[in-house]
Amino acid sequence: MSPNDKAGDTPGTKDHRAAATPADSAPSIPAASSAPTSAPSPGAPAITTDVPARLDRLPWSRWHWMVVVGLGTVWILDGLEVTVVGNIAGRLSEEGSGLPISSAQVTGVAAALYVAGACLGALFFGRLTDLFGRKKLFLITLAVYLAATALTAVSFSSWWFFLFRFLTGFGIGGEYAAINSAIDELIPSAYRGRVDLVINGSFWLGAIGGSLLSIVMLDTSVFPIDVGWRLTFALGVVLGLVILLVRRNVPESPRWLFIHGRGDEADRLVTSIEQQITEEKGERLPEPDGEITIHPRKSIGFLEIGRTVFSRYRRRAVLGLALFIGQAFLYNAVTFGFGAILTSFFDVSTSHTGYFFAVMAAGNFLGPLLLGKLFDTVGRRVMISGTYLLSGVLLFATAWLFAAGHLTATTLTACWCVVLFFASAGASSAYLTVSEIFPMETRAMAIAFFYAIGTAAGGISGPLVFAELTESGVAADTALAFCIGAALMCLAGLTAAFLAVRAERRSLESIASPLSTAPGA
Repeated sequence: MSPNDKAGDTPGTKDHRAAATPADSAPSIPAASSAPTSAPSPGAPAITTDVPARLDRLPWSRWHWMVVVGLGTVWILDGLEVTVVGNIAGRLSEEGSGLPISSAQVTGVAAALYVAGACLGALFFGRLTDLFGRKKLFLITLAVYLAATALTAVSFSSWWFFLFRFLTGFGIGGEYAAINSAIDELIPSAYRGRVDLVINGSFWLGAIGGSLLSIVMLDTSVFPIDVGWRLTFALGVVLGLVILLVRRNVPESPRWLFIHGRGDEADRLVTSIEQQITEEKGERLPEPDGEITIHPRKSIGFLEIGRTVFSRYRRRAVLGLALFIGQAFLYNAVTFGFGAILTSFFDVSTSHTGYFFAVMAAGNFLGPLLLGKLFDTVGRRVMISGTYLLSGVLLFATAWLFAAGHLTATTLTACWCVVLFFASAGASSAYLTVSEIFPMETRAMAIAFFYAIGTAAGGISGPLVFAELTESGVAADTALAFCIGAALMCLAGLTAAFLAVRAERRSLESIASPLSTAPGA
């Protein structure tokens, strides 16, 4: 085990926390002199910069809200996409829908292709995000999503629908890597945890909208049978175009700029941000505390990325895998076959399952919204392990009540709301964790890798495990599916209790030294 990996916490080059933040009293982090460094590009001079410290000491401002709206709202689109497709599956299979496809193909083949596209898109665009910058890629990935969704709306054949569901997932997967990288590098360290959690949790706002939207769009007294489902996809395109207009104003990550030798550009960008915030607040900003010296290089090879993540930071890699796989299986244990559970055990009409799902989705969003601040104040280790363990224990209790026949459709949904209130905060913290505990040069690829593993586990192997259990009509089988998800959440929570990094209110560079850091810096 690397000496930098003790207790799951690697020291950075310098402590860049600003003197104005509550983290002032924390001890300075010593330099990681034993950390391996990347070979600099030929002729590239060393760059000494205080850009990270200047970004981290900024007060919250309108500029930060612009970043949140421009980058974070795409998760609403993702939730809208996933939920709408699940809810319109029955309508697409009806005669006269304009698409020769079965409900099983929509929820099976199309869903699997969307998941596969998301996994591959995350890995493909994640690599490009580290190489060519956050802004280029978060514009490209949104454009891919918009084009694919628009072409899904005009589907005339099953193969066309399948192809563009795959490409929609491809764009969404790329968004996860590009957006999480940019957000964590632009948001001040004192707010990074809560902002990241709320943004990732906003998926469930889209899910609520998708559930309620499908009720209207599928009403044949409002829209013809072959039009309503197409308009749901078209609405996603309209929302995406609005997001694109805002996103064009979000700048490149200054951290990415100086790591790639564009230190002057990074400095000018941060200066312009500081001027905007100073004018808004009407007062001088506190002085930044700390500098970092790096030797820029154009790119980091896959071999070095793999060695960094799985050798130098192996304990953190174990943590990331545990968190992502745990939350992926829990969500499949609870939400896979959601409609089938309500209709099979409680005789809920298929036309009303959307209302139950909207209520459950609301519980999912409220978790990150109300608990997010605690991840920055109480701390990452306590909150990550606590939310995972508590949601697992509560799901065990739900499984017991369900198997014993003590629940109705309403009380089961209420139980799920409570479970997912905590689970959603934990699941969102998985994205936060892998985006902040690995070096700058590997950030997007690390997010992409762990996202792909978690998505594959939940979207591919999860349904294979839970399909027969949730559709058998036997309460004990469905309860077993709940228990599997609960057990994996508890296991992930225990892993976090030992390995989670105390990253709250710390600069990204103090959590994990950039690979380009100059020796002794």
